[in-house]
Amino acid sequence: MQLALSSSAEAGEYLRTQNGIIIPIGSVEQHGPIGAIGTDHLTSEFVARGVGDRIGAMVAPTLAYGMSQHHLSFPGSATLRPSTLMAVICDVVESLAVHGFRRFFFINGHGGNVASGAAAFSELYARRSLGEASSAPRCRMLFWGSGPRTQALVKELYGDTEGSHATCSEVSLTQFCQPTTLRKAEMSPPVAPKSEGFFEAADYRARFPDGRIGSAPWKSSPQDGGRIYETAVADMIEAYQTFLVY
Repeated sequence: MQLALSSSAEAGEYLRTQNGIIIPIGSVEQHGPIGAIGTDHLTSEFVARGVGDRIGAMVAPTLAYGMSQHHLSFPGSATLRPSTLMAVICDVVESLAVHGFRRFFFINGHGGNVASGAAAFSELYARRSLGEASSAPRCRMLFWGSGPRTQALVKELYGDTEGSHATCSEVSLTQFCQPTTLRKAEMSPPVAPKSEGFFEAADYRARFPDGRIGSAPWKSSPQDGGRIYETAVADMIEAYQTFLVY
């Protein structure tokens, strides 16, 4: 059930029996030689909508932009400052809390959002604890592929070549859900170097010239993406339902 496609009356009817909402969040940034710039927000949205469709949960519009300053040396990448992302998260949660939503489950596609997300949640809790807010929202952020079955499947498919950016799994999932993103390219080395850390955008580009970190996305396929999608949706359904009663 998508909030964007619902009427206000339908949203009110939903709130008569449920107070949870799923919010996909991602980024707009390069994903190596063949990955789509929208990979992180597209994958989180695909999985979130799959969860919503199967269990009747409300899914909010995707927060597409994230904290991606380290990718700005690659054309097409865009970022929010950490403080901006925190403000966006807080404003969205507090706006929806006005109407009675209380459980906010963020399905995330980008590691750069984690720190800002955690800080935003702490800000929301502090406002309540200090008596500055009347509602008490509860928030959780999980990466769409963090469930145990999804992690096991990705390990089976790609082993140590999955990587940590422009990964095989996220490229496969995007190819499955958006076939127009299927591309081929030569990659050298075949498996990108792993990360020992990086700083600003120029430093990232110098360390990882083609954008990949530890990955071999030439192994990706829509067929793999279909398996990953089904497994990730099942994992996130379980995680969301657990969160509702925690």
